[in-house]
Amino acid sequence: MSKTRTWLDGYLTAWKSKDPADVRAIFTDDAEYWFRPDDPDPARGIDAVIEAWLDPEPTEAQPDLQVLVEDDRVGIISGRVEYPGHASYANLWEVHFAPDGRARKFIEWFMTPRKGDGD
Repeated sequence: MSKTRTWLDGYLTAWKSKDPADVRAIFTDDAEYWFRPDDPDPARGIDAVIEAWLDPEPTEAQPDLQVLVEDDRVGIISGRVEYPGHASYANLWEVHFAPDGRARKFIEWFMTPRKGDGD
């Protein structure tokens, strides 16, 4: 299994559990979590990341994500996340790895898909 796939599996576990230990397992103590590339105030430090993850989701997320490309330093993940009855997002995530395989920096690129004429 690739480093990025292992990290993504841990991310999905942490996302669902919201358990601080699960979040600590995938982010470094000094991690930066950018909720969008131009985020003026990213979560900095593991305690800020954990606090941000405690916010409730609108509905249970249904992710369909896969590793697009990776090397020893960066993994790129793409896919969709559906929040039934609420929203749908197309995603591209940057995961910048520390030597131990945890993320030292995470950047979400997301957009809401354009609706077709019949929607």
